[in-house]
Amino acid sequence: MSMILGSPGAGNGQTPAGDLIKESTTQNFMADVIEASRQQPVIVDFWAPWCGPCKQLGPALEKVVRQANGKVRMVKINLDENQQLAQQMRIQSIPAVYAFVDGQPVDGFMGALPESQLKQFVDRLGGQGSMAEEIEAAVADARTALDSQDYQSAAQIFAQVLQVDRENVGAIAGLARCQIAVGDLENAAATLALVPPAKAQDPQILSVQAALDLALNPVDISEIGTLKTQIDKNPDDFQARLDLAVLLNGANERAEATDQLIYIIRKMRGWNDEAARKQLVKFFEAWGPKDEFTIAGRRKLSSVLFS
Repeated sequence: MSMILGSPGAGNGQTPAGDLIKESTTQNFMADVIEASRQQPVIVDFWAPWCGPCKQLGPALEKVVRQANGKVRMVKINLDENQQLAQQMRIQSIPAVYAFVDGQPVDGFMGALPESQLKQFVDRLGGQGSMAEEIEAAVADARTALDSQDYQSAAQIFAQVLQVDRENVGAIAGLARCQIAVGDLENAAATLALVPPAKAQDPQILSVQAALDLALNPVDISEIGTLKTQIDKNPDDFQARLDLAVLLNGANERAEATDQLIYIIRKMRGWNDEAARKQLVKFFEAWGPKDEFTIAGRRKLSSVLFS
């Protein structure tokens, strides 16, 4: 298990010189910048042919990027040809330079800078990119430990990541899952409080929040037998099936809980404002997207909804 975190320059792969600098467009921005920055830092130079300072900055920035030997990429955007993107990025003057790491803008400046400052900018970004790679690898290691129910090791790595990157959603969600698994619900809630508002709707966060909600509201499974008897007498007692599904989930009988809700959806999807489907989706969120019962349950739900 590769515990973090080495020197900022470690582990950074080299990029062929021909791939370091490219022109892009609004249509290709997602692939060339957002997605590419998940692998390597990307500098975006917004320019226009009529802009004098742009003609000064562009070549100097390209030179520094090439000298960085593959630590960063550079993408050039002609704003005259990509005005919609300029509006989306709220660019009001050029040259404007943004740096992206892991799909997010992390740094930038406007106007032409001397080469010495450009080098500092690129060096700083290159170090951040390699650190991002190490963080990503550490989160992956922690998830492996979590999947193996080695909660102590997983929690230790997630906590280390958060010391470096307090807003890392994967680490926040992972640490909270570890805390829920060992019954430390108070600290799980405190961990989730670290989520920045802009990332509150991230699927990982919604999933672990749902798991915490279920853990904070335990069910009385002693009523399972009573509800099953009630359903035997009246198979279309949908409320009893919904209540039973909640109890079965509390007893960790996930497959049976899924089947009770699928029965309702198949017989009368709109019952009680689609309460069965909504409850099943809540289960999926709590179990997590890679859980075997989530995967099987989504397959069953799809077969009912689209048959």
